[in-house]
Amino acid sequence: MADLPLPLTTDRLTLRGYVETDLDELHRLHAHPDVARYMLWEPWPRGYAIERLGRRVQQSAPVNDDDALDLAVLRTADDTYLGEVHLHVVSRERGCAELGFAFHPEHHGHGYAAEAAGRMLRLAFDTLGFRRVIGRCDADNTASAGLMERLGMRREAHLIENELVKGVWASEYDYAMLAREWAERSA
Repeated sequence: MADLPLPLTTDRLTLRGYVETDLDELHRLHAHPDVARYMLWEPWPRGYAIERLGRRVQQSAPVNDDDALDLAVLRTADDTYLGEVHLHVVSRERGCAELGFAFHPEHHGHGYAAEAAGRMLRLAFDTLGFRRVIGRCDADNTASAGLMERLGMRREAHLIENELVKGVWASEYDYAMLAREWAERSA
């Protein structure tokens, strides 16, 4: 990821590319039932975490459609792994990316997710030049919905029972922010 200004930092956090030694923490995060609860997948078995870590380690700057960038989020003071943030290129032609995040429940309630996701928005708009960043969450996931609203993202849709997730019809909230809205908010 030499083309990106990594690691990214905030007052309290370091967002960096994944390395092989992150396996245990990545697995612990995505194997947790509370993390998987609102995801499209079940808790990860270790073998799947190994596969997903391999993909994360090989990522580069998200340039083309379907490219993704997943960054490990660490508390700078003690290098504690807190979770991860995600940026996925939806359409380079339309200048659209999707923001995602997952944080271990033991680190909820400290503002880490908002701080890290805000830093990813800055990367998306100010460095990578996206015109629009979207975010999606299960409509029952009030924590994720609230986070996107605190970031200044606008709820654009409430899709009722639009996706079959783990055998149940789930509803979804869709959020978005435009580069000009980000610039106004950051000014």
